[in-house]
Amino acid sequence: MIKQRKALEKIKAYIPGKPAEDVERELGISGVVKLASNESSWGPSERAIQAYRNAADGLAVYPDGSSAELTTALCKKFGLKPENIAIGCGSDEIMYLIAKAYINEGDECVTADVTFSTYSLAVESMGGVMRYVPLKNYAFDLDGILGAITPRTRLIFIANPNNPTGAIFTHAEQEAFVERLPRDVVVVFDEAYAEFTTSLPYVTYPDTLAMMKKHPGVILCKTFSKIYGLAALRVGYAAASPEIAELLNRIRPPFNVNSAAQKAAAAALRDEGYIAMVADNNKQALDFLDYELDKMGVRHIPSAANFVLIDTERDADEVFQALMREGYIVRSGKPFGMDTFIRVSTGKPAQMAGFIEKFRKVMGIID
Repeated sequence: MIKQRKALEKIKAYIPGKPAEDVERELGISGVVKLASNESSWGPSERAIQAYRNAADGLAVYPDGSSAELTTALCKKFGLKPENIAIGCGSDEIMYLIAKAYINEGDECVTADVTFSTYSLAVESMGGVMRYVPLKNYAFDLDGILGAITPRTRLIFIANPNNPTGAIFTHAEQEAFVERLPRDVVVVFDEAYAEFTTSLPYVTYPDTLAMMKKHPGVILCKTFSKIYGLAALRVGYAAASPEIAELLNRIRPPFNVNSAAQKAAAAALRDEGYIAMVADNNKQALDFLDYELDKMGVRHIPSAANFVLIDTERDADEVFQALMREGYIVRSGKPFGMDTFIRVSTGKPAQMAGFIEKFRKVMGIID
């Protein structure tokens, strides 16, 4: 019998949500709305779509291994230099590269007990040990993270806003955390949903780029899958010190990001007006869900992202299945250890109204 690496014995495969087409086929229904994976219901901008189509002329040629056009666009927008950037096939690949770069067998990584599963998958695949800190008010407990650091800690993963809760911590809280962080520990701030916070007046969101420039162990991780609407193309990036970025670029696979993804992401980044529109519509969807759920007396977590975590006070899988039969795919909280919660992505007004109607029906809530 061929033996696998011992570190892989406890790794469980990530199970994505069902595509709407599969649900329609299995249940014999049509018009299914998927609100499970925090995808953008608005999709990418027309500029990004056109850039994607234009890339078809170069399908016989390997992509630019340095992602020069996208790197240049990122540098222009955020005041960075090319040596600060590493482009990945989604931010997931960046996280795996970071774990590969810094985790040896037995090294430790600290994160929250309820957060994005890729952190543990990446670290444990390298033989690393995860240390989990409970959330505080559904966001990362930064003081708790600092308290969990040991001499074996090499890496910290922090999501802000957190997935699946949507809760955030502020600039002042993050700055105080970074100042107290041991200089031999690398911290990754995963800001997959940060762009949605720009339309929220009550949010004092961290300036992680400024902290990265002052503290060489800080990595900012971003994706084009959420507000930019390019989830199908799998493109993300890390902004870090030249030393860290060089290491990530050294070990990443050559030609890891395809040409269409590079072109579409660069075009999406430049279309600032479109992104502002999506952020504003997301705020309206959040406000609508807050109002309707409050009116029903249903507990939910205030969110700064493009999803809302709702406490159904009953078995989350049962609610998930019932909503799916009604044509709405949401995410059960059970994989996160939140057995009565469902996570619902925001959508367009008709999708939000339809979800509330079906949620009322499934929950037996009558005006």
